[in-house]
Amino acid sequence: MRTLFLSHPRYRDHLAPENHPEQPGRIIAIERQLEGEAFQNLIRDMARPITDAEIQRVHPAAYVDHIRIQAPHDGLMSISSDTILSNGTYEAARLAAGAACLAVDEVMAGLVDNAFSAARPPGHHASARQAMGFCFFNHAAIAARHAQAAHGAERVAIVDFDVHHGNGTQNIFYADESVFYASIHQAHLFPGTGEASETGVADNILNIPLGAGANGADVLAAMTDAVLPAVAAFRPDFLVLSAGFDAHYRDPLGDLNLVEGDYATLTRSLMDVADRICGGRVVSLLEGGYDIDALGLSAAAHISALMGH
Repeated sequence: MRTLFLSHPRYRDHLAPENHPEQPGRIIAIERQLEGEAFQNLIRDMARPITDAEIQRVHPAAYVDHIRIQAPHDGLMSISSDTILSNGTYEAARLAAGAACLAVDEVMAGLVDNAFSAARPPGHHASARQAMGFCFFNHAAIAARHAQAAHGAERVAIVDFDVHHGNGTQNIFYADESVFYASIHQAHLFPGTGEASETGVADNILNIPLGAGANGADVLAAMTDAVLPAVAAFRPDFLVLSAGFDAHYRDPLGDLNLVEGDYATLTRSLMDVADRICGGRVVSLLEGGYDIDALGLSAAAHISALMGH
């Protein structure tokens, strides 16, 4: 498989207080895992900043300007208790959002089979007008809208396997039957959303909350029994993955018990349904993962599966 890997050095310029979980070392850990021979055929490129037109399909101009204006010249500023702005945050966030669009462009043009964007800050907690949960711009939503507006995709599916529910993504598409959003996550964890009863305007939302202690077999069963059939029934033209790796048993922010090999299995199952339904068109976007070693290994397993290994 021709797999594109997108990253950018400026992601390291988004700073947070010491011991904050969302730190520059997350990207470094992933890139180090990709130095081996198994990844020599990975196609690598740099993210590009998002354009105003692209970002405003999801986030109003006034909100984007607010993030830009609030960014401090020096030091750090809190937007919320856990969401921190530094001088480098705004540019990093625009690059992270732009990478989502670039990944969609490359896949839709047939230049690559699929793509993974290793970007920070993450995105799935950001709603159209609110930053939260380490997130400023919602990359999965931006990718979905870009596939629709720039490439004529009528229906887009987003599958989120972060340990936390992607409340921002759900909020953006709750009343939009052209986008299907499915999330497997730990129940009763931040941000407190994602109940099974939250189903969207046209059953276009599927939430599968799992109890603390659930393992890879539990997640794979939920994927196989519920998520994959729902995605297949929706028949999307494009598949976006919100790829969080904080369901790993070593992660400090969750209580699920996945190991890195589980991410490879999940990825292959999602690729199989994409092959059947939408020509294999898959873009995967990094969300969570806060134990550095577990993140690097899990992301590498995910990327290896994308590559067809």
